Amino acid sequence: MNIPYTHNKQIWKLLLFIFAAAIAIASLVYTNYLVESLSKSERTKAEVWAMSTKSIMTMPDVDDDFISFIYAVRDSLTLPAIITDKEGNIIFWRDLDSTKTNIKSDDSLNSRLQYDPGYFQKELQAMKRAHDPITLNLENGEQWKIYYKESKALQNLRVFPYIQLSLIALFLVIAYSVFNSIKKAEQNLVWVGMAKEAAHQLGTPISSLMGWIEVIKLKYNSDDDVIHEMERDVNRLETVADRFSKIGSKPVLTNHNVYEVIQDFVNYFKIRTSEKISFILKGDTHVEAMLNVPLFEWIIENLLKNAVNAIDKEGTITISIKENIAKEEIFIDISDTGKGIPKANFDTIFQPGFTTRQRGWGLGLSLTKRMVQYHNGHIFVKESEIGKGTTFRIVLKSNLNYEPAQI
Repeated sequence: MNIPYTHNKQIWKLLLFIFAAAIAIASLVYTNYLVESLSKSERTKAEVWAMSTKSIMTMPDVDDDFISFIYAVRDSLTLPAIITDKEGNIIFWRDLDSTKTNIKSDDSLNSRLQYDPGYFQKELQAMKRAHDPITLNLENGEQWKIYYKESKALQNLRVFPYIQLSLIALFLVIAYSVFNSIKKAEQNLVWVGMAKEAAHQLGTPISSLMGWIEVIKLKYNSDDDVIHEMERDVNRLETVADRFSKIGSKPVLTNHNVYEVIQDFVNYFKIRTSEKISFILKGDTHVEAMLNVPLFEWIIENLLKNAVNAIDKEGTITISIKENIAKEEIFIDISDTGKGIPKANFDTIFQPGFTTRQRGWGLGLSLTKRMVQYHNGHIFVKESEIGKGTTFRIVLKSNLNYEPAQI
């Protein structure tokens, strides 16, 4: 069961995606409409240019004013184009690279212009691929084929939607990141405030309980195991309150023996758990790391509670400590014989709100991951098999020396 905030966040992401997709589709459709319209317009221009060129070539005795008008019409239509005869020989072109010719292009069909055949053949092939040719049949039986290329404006218009979509995507990514950061900052402030208030509210009853225990010690045998365990529980409550009061502050790390810290907590935890669950602590007993003991115990507590919840009736929880001397790392593996975790959930179980329990908030493993990071370490699911159990691995530096992070 996910907490409501996670559900709302997923809806917000979906709406953002739908909004982006709608903009993208609208942009592509409208741009495609403009491209088709401009493409038709350019073909009309190419046809007019072809007809005006034909008129100039085939009507030399027409009135000079009319010829001048035809020239003006032809020259107003600027599209890269090539005219070939029916054998495919190039006889005229316009708006191509004039430096590829040895003499200036003119309107005479009889003059064979010298040109770079490689360049013009390449341009001709590109035009053939781009558009169907415009065919003109001359009165003398000759046949022309006019090939043309899109204008720079049309080429740029085809590219424009992709540039536009890239900018929209960039804007959405930035907007999402900013919104996410603001939401996280707001949530952090709320959690910090709630944690400090909880610590403040717990302070008074804890102090009273400690006082009552001292009264009990005076009236009864102070060596009684029951009184001793009651005292440990009250001290535990004090530790929990202290954890919450320090949220938002820099954790102070000091050097500790990792095995001894874990052993001390396991001894406290196991007598408050079902007798059908056995605990095994093994591995290197000498390894040391920079720890904030209350926070580190919180990490172990969350993982042990998860392990207990994963075990149906009876089973075993094993904590193994091993030092990798070459990398100066400490591996802490916490294994259970519980129901296991699907491989697809290996990463998502550390996300806030993810839980498989009916009454869970889905914050335990998220907080655990964060507290491991405060110790300059990381945590992950090492292995898990459905029906057989799960192993979480914590990796810490055995010689930490860094600026503490803020909770």
